Amino acid sequence: MITLEQVTKYFHRGSINEVLALEAVDLAVAPGDFITIIGSNGAGKSTLLNCVAGSFTPDKGRIMLDDQEITAWPEHRRACHISRVFQDPLLGTCARLTIAQNLALAHKRGARRGLGVGVKKRDRAFFREQLEAVGLGLERRLGDKVGLLSGGQRQALTMIMATMVEPAVLLLDEHTAALDPKTARQILDLTRSIVEAHQLTTLMVTHNMRHALALGNRLIMLHMGRIILDVAGPEKAALNQGDLLARFYDAQGEAFASDRMLLA
Repeated sequence: MITLEQVTKYFHRGSINEVLALEAVDLAVAPGDFITIIGSNGAGKSTLLNCVAGSFTPDKGRIMLDDQEITAWPEHRRACHISRVFQDPLLGTCARLTIAQNLALAHKRGARRGLGVGVKKRDRAFFREQLEAVGLGLERRLGDKVGLLSGGQRQALTMIMATMVEPAVLLLDEHTAALDPKTARQILDLTRSIVEAHQLTTLMVTHNMRHALALGNRLIMLHMGRIILDVAGPEKAALNQGDLLARFYDAQGEAFASDRMLLA
């Protein structure tokens, strides 16, 4: 379980450009929760994920992973427990290494490893098995450099790498936003199958309301650094896009007019 207690984050604090990105956010994420996170630009969605990942340190509040406070842990220490897939398909993999070498590095996450990037023969069968589930033919290309792959293929590979060693928390930061619609659907289908198969605790940021409604068991909406909507279970399942827009309007009134298109 991961818990955020009164998490607050400023940027450029004390200057004329001060921005309050997160304001006293409380969020309890139960094991196996798949939470989709929506909100307009600047709502604090990516900042929230960055605080969980350790890229940003909150100015106030604390973050707990099970019974351990991790607020002050650096990003590399959290990486043993928290996996992340970014919006940019070029991140999360090493273009100069082969598919097999990238997978070998991911397979050793959290374990001691030397300077070599060799792949043991016994691991290749395991890697092929993992890649076959993707359905993109990557299992036949273990020796290819990752830089030769398309954006969708790299994002699929990143999903496999992020979950090969089961993380305590999986963070997905608009991981289909840079892909064409067909490829985005493939990656979302892969996301659903991986998360459901392993019952992974997942936080997924998206600008797409259809995706936010279709995936996960829980949905939260952020606005100006605050959680203004948190629905789960049957209540979430009964929502449609119109309902979300209406909820946003109820919470923000006049602000809805300028933010509506950003949420659509």
